[in-house]
Amino acid sequence: MSYDHEPISPMFRIDVSAETNSNPPASNDRVAIELLRQLVAGQQQQNKLLENLIQQTSAANTQRVNELQQWKNANPQLAASCRQAAETLSRVQTEFLSTLTEEVADSEDHLIEGEYMLNEFVDRFGPRLAHLNGVLQVLAQLGSADPAPAKS
Repeated sequence: MSYDHEPISPMFRIDVSAETNSNPPASNDRVAIELLRQLVAGQQQQNKLLENLIQQTSAANTQRVNELQQWKNANPQLAASCRQAAETLSRVQTEFLSTLTEEVADSEDHLIEGEYMLNEFVDRFGPRLAHLNGVLQVLAQLGSADPAPAKS
């Protein structure tokens, strides 16, 4: 039974006849060209999507900066207090990190060997560090200096 009359993509056709044909059929070139065209079209679509994403992210960031600046203008004394608090908490955070790193250095073997000690360490330092970082980040944003005016 012969299958020569059925349409099969040249990409999936395997010739097992005794004849050897050293030149591949020209249709392979057409398939490769079409695949390359599809790749280029896909990359162009991806570029358009990335441009849209950048525009949306930029617009959201600009809005956020404007709202933050409006809040600072409406609450200048509170913004200054936030700046001072952030500076103080930054020093506290530095000291806390110093203590944390000393604890790691002193307990290195116990932390590596025992899951209990690792859990105790994480329970002791983890939540405090996470909360301190969160509070410090908010205060730093609210108390940051006014951004430079946008260049036109």
